[in-house]
Amino acid sequence: MPNLKPMVTRLAFVASERPEAHEARARLAARYGGGSEAGSEVIVALGGDGFMLEMLHRHMGSGRPIYGMNFGSVGFLMNEYSEDDLLERINAAEEAVIHPLRMQAVDIHGGSHDALAINEVSLLRQTRQTAKLRITIDGKVRMTELSCDGALVATPAGSTAYNLSAHGPIIPLDARVLALTPISAFRPRRWRGALLAHTAKVAFDVLEAGKRPVSAVADNYEVRDVLSVHVAEDRHIALRMLFDAGRSLEERVLAEQFSV
Repeated sequence: MPNLKPMVTRLAFVASERPEAHEARARLAARYGGGSEAGSEVIVALGGDGFMLEMLHRHMGSGRPIYGMNFGSVGFLMNEYSEDDLLERINAAEEAVIHPLRMQAVDIHGGSHDALAINEVSLLRQTRQTAKLRITIDGKVRMTELSCDGALVATPAGSTAYNLSAHGPIIPLDARVLALTPISAFRPRRWRGALLAHTAKVAFDVLEAGKRPVSAVADNYEVRDVLSVHVAEDRHIALRMLFDAGRSLEERVLAEQFSV
């Protein structure tokens, strides 16, 4: 059966602050006729993983796919950089659709903060004092007190980022679960976290918030001195990333589990 998928022809090129990324953007736009982001079918992001996250946040809800090419250090969310056959690569690319986490936080002054996270929502101690957190899942208290440097909830796409550094599990993209991972847990010392259904609603209450202040971070959006934080997946928002054929995000997540 012939492929009836319409061919992508309109690209927009965006670059991180690195000079070499800007130079590549100029060359690619001259070669492929890059237009505006609003008028494009695919946005080509030139940078690292942080820049990809920035672009995904910028185009949250637009439905426009983003194809990244690496000009950073790790480049887990990016494709290899090459100026040749770009339209062919994009039209043959495999798509990954991910859903962000929505964080709703209340600070000690009564302020309410709402933010979205593609990788994770993390709670972090602000001072030398350990944080003390109460953890509630779907309305039921599961841990009355966790003494720690912090805790995080990670998406499958974000499970190989901060979550992995905190010794959390790597999650396949289609597993429909979230990772709840402590950061340097002191009590209970042996608790390594939990895997939760993607429908789970997670609530953190900060105990002794005056003595042990805690910040909440949704990707790069930080709220200081929080009292409570609620986290849940927002499936009304779908983010689309494109990866070269044979190098899908799902394949990268799987391969990461066998890296040494």
